[in-house]
Amino acid sequence: MNGYLNESNFMMVEEGFTTRDLLENLLVELCQASDQQAFFVADLGDIVKKHLHFLKALPRVKPYFPVKCNGSEGVIRLLAELGAGFACTSKAEIARVQSIGVPADKIFYSSPCKQVAHIKYAASRSVQLMTFDNEVELSKVARSHPRARRVMLLGIAADSSPSAHPNLTFGTTVKSCRHLLETAKEQAVEVVGISFHLGSCGLEPQAFARSVAAAQLAIEMGTELGYQMHLLDIGGGFPGTEDTRARFEEIAAVINSALDLYFPDGCGVEIIARPGRYYVTSAFTLAASITAMEEVPVEQPGSDGRLWGECRRRRSLWHWCILLLCARSISPLQRPCPDHPSRSSSLRGPPAHVEDRIADGLELPELHVGDWLIFEDMGAYTIATSSSLGGCPQPQITYAMSRMAWKAIQLFQGKLPQTEDDRESICTPLSCGWEMAETLCVTPVFAPASII
Repeated sequence: MNGYLNESNFMMVEEGFTTRDLLENLLVELCQASDQQAFFVADLGDIVKKHLHFLKALPRVKPYFPVKCNGSEGVIRLLAELGAGFACTSKAEIARVQSIGVPADKIFYSSPCKQVAHIKYAASRSVQLMTFDNEVELSKVARSHPRARRVMLLGIAADSSPSAHPNLTFGTTVKSCRHLLETAKEQAVEVVGISFHLGSCGLEPQAFARSVAAAQLAIEMGTELGYQMHLLDIGGGFPGTEDTRARFEEIAAVINSALDLYFPDGCGVEIIARPGRYYVTSAFTLAASITAMEEVPVEQPGSDGRLWGECRRRRSLWHWCILLLCARSISPLQRPCPDHPSRSSSLRGPPAHVEDRIADGLELPELHVGDWLIFEDMGAYTIATSSSLGGCPQPQITYAMSRMAWKAIQLFQGKLPQTEDDRESICTPLSCGWEMAETLCVTPVFAPASII
């Protein structure tokens, strides 16, 4: 093993024991021994499965996990053990990754807008690879990072739609690339490749093909100007669940075709990507207890406008507002459960926090203070980087992995001799599994999947 992850970092789950079993056991323990009102269960085996699937589907692409998506220690340790790199956007994220021993050459400082102090910190920690998409950012790096130890990727705007203008939130246009490349040469900045990032909103697979084609034009410009262009970053935008408009396999097929066309194998250009949601979304389950409830007339907001003012519905005379401490944003349920009487309900998080509005338009059975709601697919952008959120402590994370997944890691690294049985078992499910009982009849995106 590489030494980033060992059996003391997670709970080994034996065959036949599911995530649901672990979650229910934790609920009993927490209710008796602590006042914790929310916690995560993280199935690390699910991340192992996603990693192996990524390498098989995109064999030429090296993954760099964006730490901002989920900076929990267990996730970082596991992905480091699997050999992934890390895309960091701040000093804190670089420090977090390096604190477990990840070397600087496995870190990409990917923020398009960097603070000078953070650039200097990256330089002091030997982090070399960074990105820029304008002259201001280029000048900051040229002034703040030692010349002999910096290499840059030029960020171009991703072409997310054939009919719309490219997304210019970050990234320059192809038309502006030559000017920026010439400016970089004047400032003695070594540009080694091109970067783009599509993101996960409204993605359609052909957007990757158009962006790869644009990147090829930009790399040709760099080569003409004398740069050794040998790196292409295709960013993120890979779905973390199967119920998305574009499935991962479809996106991977389009990317492979585009790479074969514009950057054929042997052309000297290395390909990296930044899959975030893809890795962690489905691995995390959140349990949150109901802290308070209030029944509010439909046409009359509650006395506390901040917490209850939005709790109004037309379909019933009364509407329940439910308070969950430490919860995160979720999407509303799509339809009520026909087996239980339902009530129009809203969920709210910590009062006075900017994200206290969690979900509206929910049809939930009758609930009580102290009941627990279970939310699936909660691994992406739900783990706060700071120690507390609005005065609420970070929910505890319990990491679990099946023995089969742990063995798969060892086989993947060549640490164990592979037998015929191993070759068969490696194709079996690596995650702990999830057996639903007493579920709400909903389409669970980030809506409550269960009530305990």
